[in-house]
Amino acid sequence: MSEYLDRVLLINKPLEWTSFDVVNKLRNKLKIKKIGHAGTLDPLATGLLILCTGKMTKRIDEYQAQEKEYTGTFVIGQTTPSYDLETEVSAPNEIGHITDDLIKQTAQKFTGTIQQIPPAHSAIKVDGKRAYALARKGEAVILKPREVLVSTFEITEIAKPNVRFRIVCSKGTYIRSLARDFGTELGTGAYLAELCRTRIGEFKLTDAQELEQINLEAK
Repeated sequence: MSEYLDRVLLINKPLEWTSFDVVNKLRNKLKIKKIGHAGTLDPLATGLLILCTGKMTKRIDEYQAQEKEYTGTFVIGQTTPSYDLETEVSAPNEIGHITDDLIKQTAQKFTGTIQQIPPAHSAIKVDGKRAYALARKGEAVILKPREVLVSTFEITEIAKPNVRFRIVCSKGTYIRSLARDFGTELGTGAYLAELCRTRIGEFKLTDAQELEQINLEAK
């Protein structure tokens, strides 16, 4: 299907699909062997996924390195081992003393250049194995902190225990880790309940297509 060769495709990744699921789906349907994505989204995240085909795969690293924007929801007062809804949610902690001002002030503490430890339930390799594979087996996973830049951490709505946010950050930033650290700073715990990537560099989710919108060859 030559019209999709040497192209950059913007896709709105569906909930519960892995980024590879999307790549594999389009590889098979479009009959294009050389295709890859620029920046992984977790299965429980939705939003902008950049796919490159043919010659444009040479620019994947360039696109991956660009600034990213996310919106989503933290739930304060509870935690999970994966920092999102992949794993079981803990019993709730008391949050009655947490004010809106405290929530907003806490967000500002994570703005700028920060040190962040990635989640154990992540695709980072440890001794040649994916960290999430070890974590799911109950094995201890020790990951080193990394420096990331959070240029914007805006609280857009508070309806406790739900806290809506907009975050603009650098490559390598884990929003799940921000949820963990945000909850730790509040003293209540928190986890990521919802996440949507809305922008990568100049590429916007509003310009993305749903998978079913891609013109596929007749079956």
